[in-house]
Amino acid sequence: MSVHSQTKRRTVPELMAFKGGQKLVSLTAYIAPIARQLDPYMDMILVGDSTAMVGYAMDDTLSITVEQLTAHARAVVRSTSHACIVVDMPFGSYQESPEQAFRNASYMLAHSGASAVKMEGGEAMAETTRFLVERGVPVLAHVGLMPQYVNTMGGFKAQGMSDTAAQRIYNDALAHQSAGAFAVVLEGVAEALGRRLTEDLRIPTIGIGASPACDGQVLVTEDILGLGDGHIPRFAKTFADAGAVIRGAAAAYADAVRNGSFPGLENCFGVKRNAE
Repeated sequence: MSVHSQTKRRTVPELMAFKGGQKLVSLTAYIAPIARQLDPYMDMILVGDSTAMVGYAMDDTLSITVEQLTAHARAVVRSTSHACIVVDMPFGSYQESPEQAFRNASYMLAHSGASAVKMEGGEAMAETTRFLVERGVPVLAHVGLMPQYVNTMGGFKAQGMSDTAAQRIYNDALAHQSAGAFAVVLEGVAEALGRRLTEDLRIPTIGIGASPACDGQVLVTEDILGLGDGHIPRFAKTFADAGAVIRGAAAAYADAVRNGSFPGLENCFGVKRNAE
């Protein structure tokens, strides 16, 4: 007889239950210290492919690998106990075929302990969503502004501004819902479109630069902490200047070292010098 350990961590079905009720709260995290601090307040933590830009100073999200994101997700899972952990599938790891997507998704979940994967893509990727869900891989869909499509979109531009573009994104979201996605991220879309999708979909919508009417919101943690490269998206808000705290601590440490006031071994560990 198998014995299943009980856990207080939020589950994918619990995230789905946020639809139309209490707002779902989510932020990104890539390393254990940040994830540990966020965990008590988050319903979901996203280990996003934004790790490429935020953590590795890459120009875009296209170069990060399955192995890198899996390692970051493993660190986040190990340092948390409450939030549901979702990990991004990186560019090139799922677009070729549903079979390729399953191989990489199953690897990422098995080796990180995350509960679900997130995939970018429109209606054309809905069959891949279905393929994964039918094989036990929960999928968070991502439509609208899709950073992995930056080259075809011509940059990081708001989406759904025309009636035709809005209808295409609307159809994308519906297709992923029909395929079994448990929720959908709406990024950089017109407010009216975000509101309409939130009203019409049966699954939660999670906005990032979309409508405040969405069932939840997600932002990059470094943006709300003022730890970005100086460019904060218009839809983000800096809630604290953590950069100032870090700079202040670094300056104080540097002064202590240079002034000779840094504690020695005997002060740190109670070690007494031998009598001369």
